Amino acid sequence: MARTTYDELLEAGVHFGHLTRKWDPKMSQYIFMERNGIHIIDLNKTLTKVEEAAAAIKQIVKSGRKVLFVATKKQAKDIVAEYSKGVNMPFITERWLGGMLTNFATVRKSIKKMSNIDKLTKDGTYSNLSKKERLMIHRERIKLETLLGGIADLNRLPAALFLIDVKKEHIAVSEALKLNIPTFAMVDTNSDPSNIDFPIPANDDATKSISLITGIIIKAIEEGLEERKREKEDEAEKEAAQAKAKVDAPEAAAPAVAVEGKRTRKVAVEAEAAVADEKPAADTEE
Repeated sequence: MARTTYDELLEAGVHFGHLTRKWDPKMSQYIFMERNGIHIIDLNKTLTKVEEAAAAIKQIVKSGRKVLFVATKKQAKDIVAEYSKGVNMPFITERWLGGMLTNFATVRKSIKKMSNIDKLTKDGTYSNLSKKERLMIHRERIKLETLLGGIADLNRLPAALFLIDVKKEHIAVSEALKLNIPTFAMVDTNSDPSNIDFPIPANDDATKSISLITGIIIKAIEEGLEERKREKEDEAEKEAAQAKAKVDAPEAAAPAVAVEGKRTRKVAVEAEAAVADEKPAADTEE
């Protein structure tokens, strides 16, 4: 079953590109026509590309890895943050800090600092500080939460990036390229799709368009998580069945050994009786 339809894309305004004078020639393969000085995106290609991206991202999530969502533009940040939280995926919606991927160890230190501040609040140390110190720590906590709150649970580099507007998020794209991290992105007619592994030609300015495409990707992630959960349950059941079989095997073998022992003794007794019957006959012949 298709993840979306031509009519849904049309209704969400996914086909509207930028002014023709702002276009990137590398997007020509995804442009259907020009109308009133605006490029119109070919929705048939959008359908194909969004299916490819959803299938690939599903497999990444199914393997137990994380996808980092990046959307710092005003129209997209709230949508992406809400969707990402729903599937427990990391996200950046305020500002991309230079080196967030290439210098991940330093970023992790900042995240650890944020958790240390939380510990101070819980163990009562925070209340023993002066008013000025508390205010400074509080402000720092808010700043860290704003910038890094979406990746607080990210313990290692993400397996992939999903971006809204690759032109705006060019630093994130270049860092992903350096680290060979696969990129998935909505690319508009003013963007360069050549550096994106899974480009989805779509209007990256309209909230309806962003919501529809991001929703499709999120649904694929949910499917991947569900399949991973089922596989784990099946594996656990299989292991439990194997363990039970090992426990039951010695118990089943014990009666069989006992029966075999009885048969052996019975044969031995019968043989002794036969020998005893033959001895008198031999003595008589002599």
